[in-house]
Formats: sequence, C-alpha cells, structure tokens
Amino acid sequence: MVTSRWVTATTVARVEGDDEPRAPYDPMPHGPPEVGVGPWDGPRPEGQQYDASLLAEGDRRNVVDRYRYWTVEAIVADLDSRRHDFHVAIENWQHDFNIGTIVRSANAFLAAEVHIVGNRRWNRRGAMVTDRYQHVRHHPSVAELAASLHERGVVLYGVDNLPGSLHLETTSLPRRVCLLFGQEGPGLSAAAREACDATFSIAQFGSTRSINASAAAAIAMHAWVRQHADLSGDDAWRG
Repeated sequence: MVTSRWVTATTVARVEGDDEPRAPYDPMPHGPPEVGVGPWDGPRPEGQQYDASLLAEGDRRNVVDRYRYWTVEAIVADLDSRRHDFHVAIENWQHDFNIGTIVRSANAFLAAEVHIVGNRRWNRRGAMVTDRYQHVRHHPSVAELAASLHERGVVLYGVDNLPGSLHLETTSLPRRVCLLFGQEGPGLSAAAREACDATFSIAQFGSTRSINASAAAAIAMHAWVRQHADLSGDDAWRG
C-alpha cells in the first residue's frame, strides 16, 4: 500500500564529479510543492527492484507511480527493455544551457541514447535528474558521432532551418534515426551540416527567425513518436 504523506524536500542533488547543483525533483507549478510518497505502509514488498532506503524513508523522486521505491538500476533496466529506436544528439561547443532540458525530453519520449558532441561537460540542472535514467554518450566530433551511428544502421538527421531542408510536417522520419541539434543561435555547425544524411526544419509562422533549441528538440521527438511509437497501450498516457 502506498501512502501519500507530503514532506518538503530541500536537498539539492549533485552529479558525481560535477560541481553544478541539480534540483532533486520537478516542483509542481499548480499543486503541492512536494512530490512523491512517504515510507511504505504495511508489509514490505518482495523483489530485487525495490530500494530498502526508499521503502523506509519515502520516495520523493519525480518518477511515475510504476517506479515508486525502485532502485535507479532497476528503473534503467526496465526502460532499456522498451526504449525507442531514435537517438538525440546536441552540439556542445559553448556549454549550451538547453542540453539539460533536451535530455529531460529525451527521457520523457524514451530515446535510445543522448549524444553530446564537443565539450564533455554540460549543465545538468535542466535535466531534473532524468540523466540518471538516460544513456548519455560523448563524442569529440560530429564525424565520429556519424561514424558510430552508421555502424549501427542509424542515420543522422540535422534539425535547422537551412536552405533545402526537408519539412518536418511532411517528412516521414526513419525509424532508426538520430536527431541532431546545434547551439542556440548559430544552429548546426558547418561540420555537422556536412556529416548529416539530411536536414529538416520546423514550420514557423511568426516574426522570429528561430525557436528555442530545447523546444525544437521536443517537437522533433514528438514527431517521431507520432509516426513510430506504439500508442495502443495505457503506458503511453501515464503521468
């Protein structure tokens, strides 16, 4: 039996070897400021997926109810059993602050992997700890990313409003594809454009030349989901 005893969580999680703080969960903007459940009430459940400390102290993480009281390793293993076939890659030449939000969206849409190209360090705060459940790989260059993907039969599609780009709204995305995003502002680098198998843009109707990189990433990932994901089960609609 799960009991909903709300408590205030004020601690800030940190990544091992990383000096940048991260929020321990995603605060609810229009509800209780705390999330999660208290200590397990009743006989302890059996199973290797359960974390003894969470059962005893409560689980305040921003995870769906299915994963309450589970260890991080058990959650990752379950996600690995049903990850989607698309990947996400982000160029990180200027320590882009959008990367954390893109990782968070990749977790929500269950991307196979997230690839960071360029600088290894990135701001994790926007990921809201979701990088613990998402495979994140590093590549020194786009050429090395493309070679690694092609060896596994994954094509590389860049997302930028370049001349000759395909239109996302009328394009059929490959099932095995990696969606590559450039830096906020300059977009894809020249090396990225050269390495991509194709590029596509997102339709815009206002006065601004471009949209936020993390917003573009979420739109592109959702486009893949609409075309390829299995939407027949209840799992696709859980909160």
